[in-house]
Amino acid sequence: MNSTALVTGASRGIGRGIALELARLGYDLVINYAGNEAAARQTACDCGALARDCGRTIRAEICQADISKSAERHKLIDFTRATFGRLDLLVNNAGVAPDVRADILEAGEESFDRLIAINVKGPYFLTQIAANWMIKLINSPQPADFAPYRPKIVTISSISAYTASTNRGDYCVSKAALSMLTPLFASRLAAHGINVYEIRPGIIATDMTGPVKEKYDKLIAEVLTPIQRWGAPEDIGRAVAAIASDAFPFSTGEVINVDGGFHLRRL
Repeated sequence: MNSTALVTGASRGIGRGIALELARLGYDLVINYAGNEAAARQTACDCGALARDCGRTIRAEICQADISKSAERHKLIDFTRATFGRLDLLVNNAGVAPDVRADILEAGEESFDRLIAINVKGPYFLTQIAANWMIKLINSPQPADFAPYRPKIVTISSISAYTASTNRGDYCVSKAALSMLTPLFASRLAAHGINVYEIRPGIIATDMTGPVKEKYDKLIAEVLTPIQRWGAPEDIGRAVAAIASDAFPFSTGEVINVDGGFHLRRL
């Protein structure tokens, strides 16, 4: 029996890059999506093909759920339980940016509430549900074909957790709040053998950053980051794969920057 990963927001962008790298490792996958079923199905198909190319056999199933809603968070975990019977890795990746970038002196509450619901409340309570199931699995007898069970939780945040962008304050606040999820759950779950990590991407080429490509092309050319290129979804995927491969068994609560060196303070 393969290990199983649930990746939220996995139909496109960073989530898709993560799913592909986990498929390469031989993980069965739950590909969560909010609205783009066609993209989710394509990601699942591509994950299966990549795994076969690597000599592995996996299952990649899709599940629609809006993680901002309690009933749909439970639906997502119930689907994973019914389909695979185990959860080795939860990847909290789903997140949204504001529909309109607005100066913090003018921005309204509707966008703020939407971002907090999806970017913070969703992963916080999804992690709670998943962690309780993981603890039950740890404490229950497992079938003989159950692969070694060392569950992990990874949350994908952003450099916006500590970088002020005054035309999208709601996004920055949501990512700053999201970053507290990892130390909280790492502290609470360590005694159960569940390690928890945060991956903090920098400027990654996705649909979300497409509208500001020209701006960031210029900043990168001006050495905004020591590594002078855009990040790619597979850069984040490889970091998640390292965690999934149990490369950091004596680390928990760790923040892994995948940002081209943006976080460095330089003179």
